[in-house]
Amino acid sequence: MTRVLLVGATGLVGGLVLGRLVGDPRFTAIVAPVRRPIAPAAKLLAPVVDFDALPPDADWWAVDAVICALGTTIRQAGSQEAFRHVDHDLALRVASMARAHGAACCVVVTAHGASASSRFFYNRVKGELEHDLAALGFPSLTFVRPGLIGGERPEPRPAEKAASLALRTLGPILPRSLRINPADRIADAIVAAAADARPGVHVVASKALA
Repeated sequence: MTRVLLVGATGLVGGLVLGRLVGDPRFTAIVAPVRRPIAPAAKLLAPVVDFDALPPDADWWAVDAVICALGTTIRQAGSQEAFRHVDHDLALRVASMARAHGAACCVVVTAHGASASSRFFYNRVKGELEHDLAALGFPSLTFVRPGLIGGERPEPRPAEKAASLALRTLGPILPRSLRINPADRIADAIVAAAADARPGVHVVASKALA
């Protein structure tokens, strides 16, 4: 039976993960720190926090697994620096605090093409996050690397929507690694990785999520 910490619970993928965790008997308690209140649910503690001033000694850090589904875009964040702050710094901070309080499993959503040596800023930030998370020493660490995520987001992303329409048309002739990854399939993979907590470092590639 697993206690799990989830960040990113108000996003497209994180919201689906939260629903699955609440309904899954393998998880006894879910902590989902949020910036604004969310609907209550069985087994759920959702403290309202300032992610730039996370309480280091809160009791709810004591979990078995941490799931990070935090993510934004450079356009939404306003700059590359602000994007990196969310997608790298905050994600790493949460994982570090959970690890310091005993979490043995970490599952994080990064991106297809994530690499610390990538020429592309977005993929480089995701790759640096993977590198820095690996240094924390989680006995079980899984990187879920979706490509373009399919689903209705709480907030509009026009460029992503346009790309999604194009890929949906071309989907049957594209390699699986380039096809749309439905958000529900990503959520299923995340929950499975947290429940299994297999020893070692693992990657769930975009082609497995298509």
